[in-house]
Amino acid sequence: MKLAGSTTLPARRSAVWALLTDPAKLARLLPGCEELVPEGPDRYRVKVKFGIAAISGNYSGSVELRDQKPPESLHMKVQGKGTPGFMNGAGQITLLEKHGQTEVRYEGEAQVGGLIASVGQRMIEAAAKKIVQQFFAAAAREVESSTG
Repeated sequence: MKLAGSTTLPARRSAVWALLTDPAKLARLLPGCEELVPEGPDRYRVKVKFGIAAISGNYSGSVELRDQKPPESLHMKVQGKGTPGFMNGAGQITLLEKHGQTEVRYEGEAQVGGLIASVGQRMIEAAAKKIVQQFFAAAAREVESSTG
């Protein structure tokens, strides 16, 4: 499954970069996140709970930030597994400042397997898009509250 898009956040690029690389803030922004704990340089242990259709569950795994070019771009690698299945993904985030706001471009690919894959590709893609939308809506609220 491929996922790509962009959104604009109402803050300077340096503030958005700080937000996206702060584990305490990321834990608050990520839908269903129960834990995001540093496990080494730019590597975090994560526990999340979410569901697709009638299949929900807890997942544990890791998030790794690679090839960071502050405050321009980074690569992210995500792995997780739980009772409903597994997910492995990787992607790139690029930040472009425009008139005091930041356009966040994201692009990545994920593989999903196990029971969760049985709900079908379209439902998985719709759920992934919803999670991304929720994440960026929370990020917009976070930067607005910290700058306003």
